[in-house]
Amino acid sequence: MAKTKIEQTIQIIKDQISNKSLIAGSRLPSVRQLAAQLNCSVSTIVEAYARLVAEGILESRLGSGYYVLGKTDEILFVEPETQYQREIDPLWISRQSLEAKNEVLKPGCGWLPTSWMPEHSVRKALKQAAKSDAVMLIDYAIPHGHLELRKLIARKKELYQLKSQLNQIMITDSATQSIDLIFRYLLTAGDVILIDDPCYFNFRALIKAHHLKAVAIPFTKNGPDVEKFEQALRLKPKIYLTNSGIHNPTGTVISLQTVYQISKLVEQTDLMIIEDEIFADFEYTPAPRYASFTGFKHVIQIGSFTKTLSAAVRCGYIIADPKLVESLIDLRIATNFSHSFLNAEIIYQALMDSSYPKHLDWLKKQLLKLTNEMIPKLSRLGIRPWIIPTAGIFLWCTLPKGIQAAELSKLCLKYGVILAPGNSFSQMDEAGQFMRFNVTQCVDKRVFDTLEMAIQQLKTH
Repeated sequence: MAKTKIEQTIQIIKDQISNKSLIAGSRLPSVRQLAAQLNCSVSTIVEAYARLVAEGILESRLGSGYYVLGKTDEILFVEPETQYQREIDPLWISRQSLEAKNEVLKPGCGWLPTSWMPEHSVRKALKQAAKSDAVMLIDYAIPHGHLELRKLIARKKELYQLKSQLNQIMITDSATQSIDLIFRYLLTAGDVILIDDPCYFNFRALIKAHHLKAVAIPFTKNGPDVEKFEQALRLKPKIYLTNSGIHNPTGTVISLQTVYQISKLVEQTDLMIIEDEIFADFEYTPAPRYASFTGFKHVIQIGSFTKTLSAAVRCGYIIADPKLVESLIDLRIATNFSHSFLNAEIIYQALMDSSYPKHLDWLKKQLLKLTNEMIPKLSRLGIRPWIIPTAGIFLWCTLPKGIQAAELSKLCLKYGVILAPGNSFSQMDEAGQFMRFNVTQCVDKRVFDTLEMAIQQLKTH
């Protein structure tokens, strides 16, 4: 892209400093003098000087002008070394995916490719948000958060036969922040918490960070094992953390019967279910929700807009009993004071854009198409899905006999392919035979070529 006049001016000054035409302490021409020399406007020079001051290259001396600063110590940037042999812990996939360069393939990550996201809607929402009142752009948010976004969330919940009042909804900066707030308010170190096995690896990371005791409930093709769940209730757990709708990593949709049975068990206890609905917008047909059976006496729902709108504009929500929401707001004020009002406005504007429903419809169709295309490609390598999901972005697969997910992941990483080994989602011995694949990140043929080569190498050793 062609440089603007401001950028050209900045480059000229930097070049003069680099070739020693300007040295530390040199006074630069006045803005009018330099504007005349470069045949540009005074405002261009003012902005160029201001940016160079912000970079620490120039300094402005009141009544005297602009001067070249002495050379500051250069900050040494050491590129992080890829840790091929790092233990496959719950944060392994996230660290590798977030730190990876653009050319690295990420079939193990949990998000859509940038090209799949509604960039136009987000840019349009940014422009609309920029025209908002100064209160929206400058001030702190009201304690419950963005009013219109809460109204929109409440309307969306009616699809699940859920009636929620606005004082039951609070806006947060992410689903992860929501869980962290809930953990800090309801739990103390050493408390027992129930999770699915397998489950989203960051659930395990949060549990470890809060020093909680996790009890894993085997997750079947119909949802959590009801018998094991009932047995675990004897340990007096305070929370059951799970995905509602589309399960991560298995892609399973819980059955109505299982939701009913678990709900009945929970109603006789003080247990609170946290339903993470982060993949709700990928559903073709709304799956059963625990909140639809028990209301918000025993259920807290959380979610965000990361998967279908933007991971850069962080925004999430909590829906719970009004008294609990009040307490969570107090905790948030004490620890973080507020959430990003501007982010919530951007998300709201993007959700209200007429193109967003069309985007979701396109996403669902593409996901179904890719899932159907990917299953035979993986099967040719001896990798087979545990179930064939009806929606969502994940395939939870068994590997060929004798191939360990952790070793396959480390080997593929050396060839620029980041996988999601089952060890990150489960502590059971058989988890090493599983791998989670994101179908949207497996379009590149190199993913399958690398898998085939790595599997062959492991078989021969």
